[in-house]
Amino acid sequence: MNKGLLIETHLFEAKLQQEENGTYLVKGILQRAGAPNQNNRRYPKDILERECNKYQQLIKERRALGELDHPDSPVINLKNVSHNIREIFWEGDDVCGVVEILSTPSGNILKELLKNNIRLGISSRGLGSVKELRDGTVMVAEDFELVGWDFVSNPSTHGAFMAPLQESKQWAKIAEECGKWCKSQDLMREIIIELN
Repeated sequence: MNKGLLIETHLFEAKLQQEENGTYLVKGILQRAGAPNQNNRRYPKDILERECNKYQQLIKERRALGELDHPDSPVINLKNVSHNIREIFWEGDDVCGVVEILSTPSGNILKELLKNNIRLGISSRGLGSVKELRDGTVMVAEDFELVGWDFVSNPSTHGAFMAPLQESKQWAKIAEECGKWCKSQDLMREIIIELN
């Protein structure tokens, strides 16, 4: 199985709130486990729980960044960063989160869209492979690695939707390189924590 870029999109129903220090926050559902999406793809809850638990370290380090619009890569591009995930938690089968809108160019665009009640989607980005099930649905495999969540424009389709899995040789190479890099980052982080 080749790892590809997996994208899962939901409408993000949240109101923009401003803290006393001027920081803007939104809270809402980031992703849903178990249910088939528009492409009949399912994300098992145990795999999403595992990835959310790993993602907590990025939240703790204030590196849980996301972009405005999905890039064509699994790598977070800092010049396009619009927000930082402050908190993720479960409500039933829903992964929910508190998102800080940053004072970056993309963050300012995102903030103005939200201020003007523009309905946006929130979309997970990750690397992984899928396996087809007998009932015609596709299950995200055990090798799934969550990159993060991005804000995206929402097409007219109501509810959850997902972009198709990218399966080209280019994506397989990017996924392989990113997977090695992510694992090496995790190992370095563990070594640094043990030394402190």
